[in-house]
Amino acid sequence: MKKIYHLKTCDTCKRILKQINLDGFEIQEIKSSPVDKEQLQEMYAFTNSYEALFNKRARLYKEQGLKDKNISEAEYKELILSEYTFLKRPVAIVDDEIFVGNSKKTVEELIAKNA
Repeated sequence: MKKIYHLKTCDTCKRILKQINLDGFEIQEIKSSPVDKEQLQEMYAFTNSYEALFNKRARLYKEQGLKDKNISEAEYKELILSEYTFLKRPVAIVDDEIFVGNSKKTVEELIAKNA
C-alpha cells in the first residue's frame, strides 16, 4: 500500500510531494476529505502513539491553550479526528512503514524508501 495524507494549501506539503515519485500512491487531501477513525487507527498501528501523529505547530493548539495542558492519548486521538489541522503532515504510508511530518530526515527516508 502507498498512501499520502496532505494539505493542498501547505507549501511544505507541495514541496515534499514534488520530490516524491507519486506513481502508485493514493493521495488524500485532508481538508476536503478528513481522516476517519479507521485511517487514524491504521496510522496508530504503525506509531503506537497519537501524540506522534499530532501537529503541535497548529494554530489551534496554542489558541485553545492545549500546550499548557497534559493531554492523554485518547484526547490526542479525538483532537485529530475533530480538526484536520491537528494531523501532522504529510503522512505517508509505504508498504510496511510510516513517515510522519516534514523533518529533513523523515523526507529523506521517504524518498529513499520510494526510490
